[in-house]
Amino acid sequence: MTNREDKHIVIVGHVDHGKSTVIGRLLADTNSLPEGKLEAVQETCRKNAKPFEYAFLLDALKDEQSQGITIDTARCFFKTAKRDYIIIDAPGHIEFLKNMITGASRASAALLVIDAHEGIKENSKRHGYMLSMLGIKDVAILVNKMDLVDYNEEVFIKVKKDYTEFLNKIGMNAKTYIPVSAMKGENIASSSLKMPWYKGHHVLSLLDDFTSEKIQEKLPFRMHVQDIYKFTNNNDNRRIVAGTITSGSVNLSDEVVFYPSGKKSRINSIEEFNSPLLKSASAPTAIGFTLTEQIFIKRGELACLSNQPTPLISSAIVCSIFWLGRQSIKVGKKLTIKIGTTKVDATIADIIEVMDASNLQVESKQKIKRHDIAKCLIQCDRPIAFDTYDVNQLTARFVLVDDYEISGGGIILQSVATSDSQLQEQIINRNKHWIGSHISKEERKARYGHNPLLILIEGDKNSSKKEVARQLEEQLFNDGFHTYYIGMGSIKYGMDTDILNESKSTEHLRRYTEMLNILLDSGVVVISTISKLNSDEIEYIKDVLSDYEVCRFTCSKKHSSLSTEINEKLISLGMI
Repeated sequence: MTNREDKHIVIVGHVDHGKSTVIGRLLADTNSLPEGKLEAVQETCRKNAKPFEYAFLLDALKDEQSQGITIDTARCFFKTAKRDYIIIDAPGHIEFLKNMITGASRASAALLVIDAHEGIKENSKRHGYMLSMLGIKDVAILVNKMDLVDYNEEVFIKVKKDYTEFLNKIGMNAKTYIPVSAMKGENIASSSLKMPWYKGHHVLSLLDDFTSEKIQEKLPFRMHVQDIYKFTNNNDNRRIVAGTITSGSVNLSDEVVFYPSGKKSRINSIEEFNSPLLKSASAPTAIGFTLTEQIFIKRGELACLSNQPTPLISSAIVCSIFWLGRQSIKVGKKLTIKIGTTKVDATIADIIEVMDASNLQVESKQKIKRHDIAKCLIQCDRPIAFDTYDVNQLTARFVLVDDYEISGGGIILQSVATSDSQLQEQIINRNKHWIGSHISKEERKARYGHNPLLILIEGDKNSSKKEVARQLEEQLFNDGFHTYYIGMGSIKYGMDTDILNESKSTEHLRRYTEMLNILLDSGVVVISTISKLNSDEIEYIKDVLSDYEVCRFTCSKKHSSLSTEINEKLISLGMI
């Protein structure tokens, strides 16, 4: 059958409520197991005088079988007449909730398993809240182990009533509730004769009734850049931008914009590994594409189309997080936030509201304890590109890393304007409307004999930075370089006279850096002097001038060796 679609399903639930048994049954009843697998596991159980359980089909790790719990997120596959399913068995034990976040974040539908005999547990509620936060709309509740309660309809009705009340409080709706016995195969792959009072879907028919994942294609194109692959053999000069399409689709010749840099180019080719070239590609395909104009972009940038709604850019976000770290966190806590391939250091700037996910009680706003839900203001160290949860859930999800471990996850609710995000918007706007020359960078290099370069010499007003810069300009000019010296003072007392009283303001820096960008675009070697920069100013200059080599030097009052240091750097770059 051609053009079959994939569907990613996550199965969650409290420990021992039967998730793995449900999956084992689905695999067995759809004949999706490797040949002889079922018989081999049954024989192993017979030899060990151990009752056979369908969960053993998944619990391949020795540690998992000995503990009787699922530790990591397992992926398995089965088919129906309609779809190919990738089903994710997410951990239910409280120690392994963090693995569930990474598993569920790949899914577009979920089955939440509740033990009819044991009833609703705290993790049943936590998992429901996490699925809600992850934006998974297709959720069904499987009331499992109905054989242990004699297939009693009243037990099923009570679980359904109680859990529906909980879901209503968090603004979530389940598609349906299904009474099942995974061990006995009741209501898994066919309707059960043991529960004639139930007239709805069995699990397999429900899965086929879930929404198509192709709904992702209707959203704006979004792809986090995973890497830039360069080739050198056999005169292959391709630079392939690689990643997995999160949403939407892209076609040949589409103009693509990368955020937060705002750089743009057109799609020259669309490629898949070891496959013919494509004319288009859609979510959730992993692709690579080349560009008509070579621009410098980095891992973590978000690729979008210029004719579609743009993402938000900010370093401050209001978000809802689910905290799983062992230690409580307070305002000022340093973390790392990961959205797609974007990874940036961040700080909890404010705790707006805290909630215990198991009982929905609002607690102290002073700290976030393990397994709490919190609405927070997070301040990132640099601007990032994202969508809010109500616009595109797929690019609003993130995980939080603390001390190299995933310790939480959440969704972005709102963007907050900051001074650096406003500067970033100005950069994006400039890149979006930049009218390039017909003369390419390669043609300028061939004419001048060198690449553009910025030599930035920093120092206080009593240093010899200007003298060193002028001498260097003269040296390079006499050596045949197209070079130009400009100091910050030339900008400040020229084009910046209207803001002269705003000493070293962000606007001074913006105008200064834009002037450097124009000079570098013309292909020259720019030598510039400026007062000592702080780390934020350095990062800003690097972001604006990311297409060019920037060499920084510090000049003291009498720096006799600086010229030698600069020359050594130029030699290492192949400039002289």
